[in-house]
Amino acid sequence: MDNLFRNKYRIPSARASWWDYGWAAAYFVTICTQNRQCFFGDVVDGKMCLLEIGIIAENEWIKTPQIRPDMHLELGAFVVMPNHFHGIIVIGENEFNLEHRRDAMHRVSTTATHRVSTTATQTENKNSFAPQSKNLASIVRGFKSSITKHARQIHADFAWQSRYHDHIIRNDQSYTTISNYIINNPSRWNEDKFYAL
Repeated sequence: MDNLFRNKYRIPSARASWWDYGWAAAYFVTICTQNRQCFFGDVVDGKMCLLEIGIIAENEWIKTPQIRPDMHLELGAFVVMPNHFHGIIVIGENEFNLEHRRDAMHRVSTTATHRVSTTATQTENKNSFAPQSKNLASIVRGFKSSITKHARQIHADFAWQSRYHDHIIRNDQSYTTISNYIINNPSRWNEDKFYAL
């Protein structure tokens, strides 16, 4: 079946259609630069050495919970790589998602401070419960926009890939596995699928 919109082909969304991305949960996100250009720095002896744009990216991610205090965000492991970013972000229970809570499908404790209730069922309507300004997409959009604004003063060609990858973290084991992957990413750069010379 052709995915046409206004006579143009569309790439189907990578988001889970049965999930509201404003719900309280832990999310793993990966965001790449356009054409996998290495704007952020380089890996030397298994450690990431950030350039100025990489430092901006790191600082903007760290500021994310302060920028959006009403979403009760918490940051997990994250890393700025030469041409991409990996991070875990937890959206807490807040005024924008509490009214749409359902019976918990899972209750996940990722750390003592991360108690995440994931509440979707595959039979629910897709992404219709939270305002579009208070969800994972809005967090990623704001993060990318802020970096782009500063980065283009340093490198006029800076750009992001238009899409990003996300994964809803369902349990402690997955949280730990993903955290370890993020932490060890620089030491495995030569094996990384985003590796670029």
